[in-house]
Amino acid sequence: MNFIVSFLASFLLFFQTNLESIRTSYAKANSSATNTQNFITIAEKETDSDPVILGYKAAAQIMQAKITKQNRKSLVKTGATNLERLIKSNPNILELRVIRLSIQENLPKIVGYRGNLKEDKNFIFNNYAQQNTSLKNYIKQFVMQSKTISASEKATLK
Repeated sequence: MNFIVSFLASFLLFFQTNLESIRTSYAKANSSATNTQNFITIAEKETDSDPVILGYKAAAQIMQAKITKQNRKSLVKTGATNLERLIKSNPNILELRVIRLSIQENLPKIVGYRGNLKEDKNFIFNNYAQQNTSLKNYIKQFVMQSKTISASEKATLK
């Protein structure tokens, strides 16, 4: 019995470490091409089928277009399609909405993938209070640097 509990605790700790690692890398990814490549590398190594991890993998596909010269349109389209599919299948996972909002607000307007900014922003603010402390801190970090969220909205997060 102790072995099973120990195994499960180790498994959960391992998963959490991977998620924290990918979150940290994603938060830094937009600051330089090197950080973008590091995030893509971390995301591509993930084999977990958790929807949040798959959301970060979709974001990595989209971000690949930022640092490559070939197939940029295809990379964005594939990543966006994967992210939309994940959100449609898991509409209540807040972190997927944070990922989509961050992608949409950072892509050039000409790409045309910006249709959910208001929806995701509202979803984030309506569901923020129910999240665990780790995710709240992560979301707050994103919100504070967001271009889409106003200063008065930022002030409402605790």
